[in-house]
Amino acid sequence: MRQTLVYARMQWLQLVRLPGFLIPTLGFPALFFTFFDLGYARAHASVAPYLVLSYVAFAIIGVTLFQFGVGIANERATPWERYLRTLPASVAVRFAGRILVAICFAFMAAALVVAVALATTHVHFTFAQTLRIAVCALAGGVVFTLFGIAIGYWCTPKSAIPVANLLYLLLSFAGGLWVPPSELPAFAAAVSPFTPTRQFAELLWSALGTPSLQAVTALAIFAAIFGVLAAAGYRRDERQKYA
Repeated sequence: MRQTLVYARMQWLQLVRLPGFLIPTLGFPALFFTFFDLGYARAHASVAPYLVLSYVAFAIIGVTLFQFGVGIANERATPWERYLRTLPASVAVRFAGRILVAICFAFMAAALVVAVALATTHVHFTFAQTLRIAVCALAGGVVFTLFGIAIGYWCTPKSAIPVANLLYLLLSFAGGLWVPPSELPAFAAAVSPFTPTRQFAELLWSALGTPSLQAVTALAIFAAIFGVLAAAGYRRDERQKYA
């Protein structure tokens, strides 16, 4: 546990000292919501909470999938990464440290979305709803951090950005984060229930009442798949460089 916290602290300090990472990462989802859906949320009070939670998912996915996935791919080619591999820290410690930092940044980005919504719309969450939303957001954040780690270890530094960006945008659309699932095109509507983004959104939407057991189960399956891919990618990278 101590090694995990030390590694997480190192990652945290490295990132907070980069304004070019910190400001866009935290501000983009809230800005996207303000430009494209704030007016709709104001005009449709009944669906506004669901819309805000969609952007909470969008914020968390953006941080965990894109920023950390690309970051890992870039770090793999640095001397610092090779030095870290010589330290007595297991792959589980490194993954846990990255997950912890990713969740912290993801929650900050999501909180900014909620703050904008609370300040500019009639959206209101009770204390119980807030707790359920936070727990569901944490669960989804872990899943997508594992996805981001898998991208980081399977993609090259040059391919990580387009791959992560393409997956981020396609999965956000197909998952119904921008357009309600009932209004998706036929093909997207057919595949939507099988995407991790849709299940994450379903879990967050259900947190307004009783969290969906089906969404929890689906996300657990995705977490197992992404965890295996991430670990396999790490071992593959290790064999290529140090075997």
